[in-house]
Amino acid sequence: MRTETSVPLSRESALGPADPELLASLLRDAPIGFALFDPAARVQTINPVLADACGRSVPECTGSSLDALFGAGSAAAHQQTIAAVLAGAGVVHSEHPLNASGGTGTRWALSWLPVHSAGSNGTGGRVQGVVLLAVAQEVDEAALRRSEERYRSLLKAGNQVIWAAGPDGRMHEDCPEWRGVTGQSEAEFLGLGWLDTVHADDRAAVERAWDDAVADRTPFDATFRVRVRSGEYRHYRSYAVALLRDGELTEWVGANTDVTTQREADEMRQRLTAQLGEAALRTVRLQKATSDLAEALTVDEVVRVMGEIGRSAVGVDRTAVAMLDPERLRLKILNPEGVPDIPGAPSVESGLDYPSTLAVAVRERRPFIAQSPLELRTMLDDEPEVRTFLAHTDEQAWVTLPLLSAGLPMGALRFAFTSPREVSDEEKVFLEALAGQCALALERATLFEREHRTAEALQQSLLPEELPEVKGIGMRSFYRPGTRHVQVGGDWYDAFPLPDGRVAGVLGDVMGKGIKAATGMSRVRNALRALAFSMPEPADVLNGLDRLFEATEAMDQVTTLVYFVLDPETGQIDLSNAGHLPPLVVPPGSAPWLLETDPDTPLGVHSERGHHKFFVPPGNTVVLYSDGLVENRRRAVATGLDELVAVAAQASAEVVGDPQKMLDYLVESMLAGYEQDDDVTLLAVHLPVARSAPEG
Repeated sequence: MRTETSVPLSRESALGPADPELLASLLRDAPIGFALFDPAARVQTINPVLADACGRSVPECTGSSLDALFGAGSAAAHQQTIAAVLAGAGVVHSEHPLNASGGTGTRWALSWLPVHSAGSNGTGGRVQGVVLLAVAQEVDEAALRRSEERYRSLLKAGNQVIWAAGPDGRMHEDCPEWRGVTGQSEAEFLGLGWLDTVHADDRAAVERAWDDAVADRTPFDATFRVRVRSGEYRHYRSYAVALLRDGELTEWVGANTDVTTQREADEMRQRLTAQLGEAALRTVRLQKATSDLAEALTVDEVVRVMGEIGRSAVGVDRTAVAMLDPERLRLKILNPEGVPDIPGAPSVESGLDYPSTLAVAVRERRPFIAQSPLELRTMLDDEPEVRTFLAHTDEQAWVTLPLLSAGLPMGALRFAFTSPREVSDEEKVFLEALAGQCALALERATLFEREHRTAEALQQSLLPEELPEVKGIGMRSFYRPGTRHVQVGGDWYDAFPLPDGRVAGVLGDVMGKGIKAATGMSRVRNALRALAFSMPEPADVLNGLDRLFEATEAMDQVTTLVYFVLDPETGQIDLSNAGHLPPLVVPPGSAPWLLETDPDTPLGVHSERGHHKFFVPPGNTVVLYSDGLVENRRRAVATGLDELVAVAAQASAEVVGDPQKMLDYLVESMLAGYEQDDDVTLLAVHLPVARSAPEG
């Protein structure tokens, strides 16, 4: 037998004496079917495997025609294959059934090979017959059915519907599963009728995407809403691919999957994410508002901060804050620009019976929200003032919240928008929290201003209205409280004549702010005066104050001071320093200097008090001062002391000779370019060159 694909006739074989028996054994026992046909398509030789597959015995098959061997149903196809091989087509493969009654459990792969005459080298000779080789392919039909059932169950569980369309993109075969979803008839579904179930807002995009996919032979992937049998719309994802055979598009196969649950879950997740983001943003805004309000010390500052918060955190166009006078039952708008000055609007002061959002929020102690002018008219009983107001205003929505302190109204916070505004429950909660912070800030600012006024009045009452006039010296003072945003401190000064003809002076600072510092300063001042009249020497006075502190004052009530006694006849000064800044000495015609002494401790801290004696020549000025002159947020004490000496050195002769001009000059020069954030207190003692009697 040759190695080429053609098979020679057995009479031309080069087999040996045993070869016919070997060939017969192969044909009988090989697991493939074998048959040799002559040019007339009659069986010349057939093995038992192929004969059995055709449902006959070998003798019955030998000499049979194609009709007798395979049956009329498939003989024609086999006849065409044999004719093609005889015509020189070479080896031909086919998958036609062997006969009409063959078993369904076996499938056969058929190969038809030409048999050439001898001497043709396998290719050039005449074809004298055809060999059929058949290979059995066992198929488990039950397994196929199970696999198909599993596949269909999987598709059903995944809400998938499989469909097929022709090469032109039109539905040419029915899809009962899809029609079961949409309720369409077969006629309504075929062609492009399936598009009629797509939502009107989605149809144009879906149809365009399908046309593009068909034209370009690219996968189709779209998600759209489909009207189902019940009339509602559900979300489906449709995915389809083109099937190509030998480069030709044969059909489109696709799957429609119900993704409504997934889509709703995604939308819910997006809503929750957005809500969480908004909640986080509101929290940040509320924290910033709380921080900003905490820094607002006065009522005016609170109102200003609320206006900024309203614009940045709420997006309002106007913000108004009103305070309630509980005795007169009247509301006073603290920032009149927060309510438009038009007919029908509440005046700067109005009673609680006036038809306004402010009055309602205070009376009923609950938020007042009107999201449109119509709602405002309805909620305010369509009062004439309301109609007049709406006829002139550009405002379209309002949120007014009561400001409560211990459950009682202290005022109201009014937000106004120039366009209709829907207020969600979450935003309402945020606004109520914002109103709570505003109420706390207003209450704190009101108490601060009340305490500030009290402390300032107390401090002013304790400072001497005028300094004593003593022959031979000139005394001047300067006092400027800190800015209105800073609490009153404990700075103080005093000067008074002693029974022996000398004059005593003191400048001190009680650490702290407000009422506590002012009252502490009052106690120290009164005690110092009492001690000075009984034992005027500076060290004795400070020792007496130490005993007072140990008995009556708290350890955190730190107090520093400089106390001196001056003899106007000799110019001798006896001085003790309890932890205070060193006095400044400004002589005429030479460099100023600080009276540096060994620093003693503040009052109440036990130490041996020093007693320093020096003389003040005529024309010299001694200046006592508080730390507000030399220290601030941008300048340290040491730097301030150096600058004080440098500034004093630049004073003109006219300034050096006039203690009041000297104080004004020092304050103006030292505070230039700095914001005053503490009390500034100075006391100057000047010994004129020429002694003269006191004026007046």
